[in-house]
Amino acid sequence: MDRVAALFDMDKTLLDASSALLYASYLRRIGQLGRREMVRVMGWALMERFGMLDMATLVERLVITVSGDSEPEIKLSCDRWFEADVVAHITERGRQRVAEHQARGHVLGIVSASTQYVVRPLAEYLGIPGQYVSTHLESENGRLTGRIVPPVCYGEGKVVWAERFAAEYGVDLSASYFYTDSASDRSLLERVGHPVAVNPDARLRRLAKQRGWPIETFY
Repeated sequence: MDRVAALFDMDKTLLDASSALLYASYLRRIGQLGRREMVRVMGWALMERFGMLDMATLVERLVITVSGDSEPEIKLSCDRWFEADVVAHITERGRQRVAEHQARGHVLGIVSASTQYVVRPLAEYLGIPGQYVSTHLESENGRLTGRIVPPVCYGEGKVVWAERFAAEYGVDLSASYFYTDSASDRSLLERVGHPVAVNPDARLRRLAKQRGWPIETFY
């Protein structure tokens, strides 16, 4: 357990935008999301930003709505969306940081609250296929079950998934790095040896200054 990892949040860290809003905009553009639903998504994003939303409960409720959906079709849709709308939002500084840690022999990984269908294309694009943890939707026989593999990869749940990642890759989290923009990731920031605040929200900026954590600008 002596390897060092460099873990990165996805939204507003490796990306300069929210993947949920990007995907909602994509669905709206192709006619699969109505105006009312789009406004609701934007409201959820704003509430999450200010710590006013129980994200774990919301995810569990939303997952039920896709029960029975085709997993191959969701993968295909997310791959198309990634190429069309996400690549342009990958931060150049984020790419540089990934390359720097890779050159140092660190284990690269993405730790995101988004689902595996959203995170997988980014990991592949960055040259670290399979090196991510996320909110994992369960499937059986090519269909989503409407359940997640617990816990939701958010808040304390990110620590659980990061520890699973560390066990798989032989990583010492107490010697590792974690880059994120959000105070909701405080638990994982406190779990690693090198927490880094990236374009932090107001709560994380205050915390980083109190703790003496480095603050970086990716975009």
